[in-house]
Amino acid sequence: MSRNVSVSSRRRFLVGAVGAVGGGGLGVLGLPGAAVAAAAAATGTVYIASDSTAQTYNSRYYPQAGWGQKLSSFLSSNITVANHAIGGRSSRSFIEQGRLAAIHQVIKAGDYLFVQFGHNDATVSNPERYTSPADYKEYLRNDYIRATRARGATPVVVTPVSRRSYNASTGKFNVSFPAYVDAAKAVAREEGAPLVDLAAASRVYLDGVGIEGSKGIFLWLTAGQYPNFPNGVQDNTHFQERGAVEMARLVARAVAGLGLPISGEVVPGARRGPVSLG
Repeated sequence: MSRNVSVSSRRRFLVGAVGAVGGGGLGVLGLPGAAVAAAAAATGTVYIASDSTAQTYNSRYYPQAGWGQKLSSFLSSNITVANHAIGGRSSRSFIEQGRLAAIHQVIKAGDYLFVQFGHNDATVSNPERYTSPADYKEYLRNDYIRATRARGATPVVVTPVSRRSYNASTGKFNVSFPAYVDAAKAVAREEGAPLVDLAAASRVYLDGVGIEGSKGIFLWLTAGQYPNFPNGVQDNTHFQERGAVEMARLVARAVAGLGLPISGEVVPGARRGPVSLG
């Protein structure tokens, strides 16, 4: 079966799901005002669909951490974070491996799906991961935004977090995966979906800490510094714990300004970061 046929088949399935679930969802719009207010104040779950930059790592990888692993620290106890981020996945492979379907089986009205891809989508050399910017945009539109809304939940598009890539002449950090950043912003705008521009926020943050300071954000470790990395490592993509905390803070701070029910659940500490984004 060709890739186009398989994509088309999945599209037909999702359209059917939208019709089936959407019919029941219309009743929510008819709730009395008091009931709607109560629903808005209800607890909820944030599901994260993403890659290794957001993944939760166990103690065998310390101090490596992902921003999704630290996000709950910046949200009130009313919100549960279910981090489904896993390394090596692109927007396409996350779907093809059934990982998005697993989220859609349990997500419900009042919940959120934070979706951040781009790092692995851009890996042209790996056909299992590579997804063109045009296809990436349509996966976000149909599979992550529309299919999530069909289940009564709110999708939040997160642009891909910056890598440790910089212009040595200016000392400023580059835009990582610009074609995917642009595609994510465009589809969020077209679909009216909430957007967390983590690409921009993380770049401003990294400009603030500087090229050398950013080594303490990314997984740059010297030999013997940590038992889990006895030979040291120089990783310009993944974060050590401090970096994961700061990226999670940036995500939460952006969420606080989205005007969603969850925005009021962002704790004060997320609104006061060490580097101004203004």
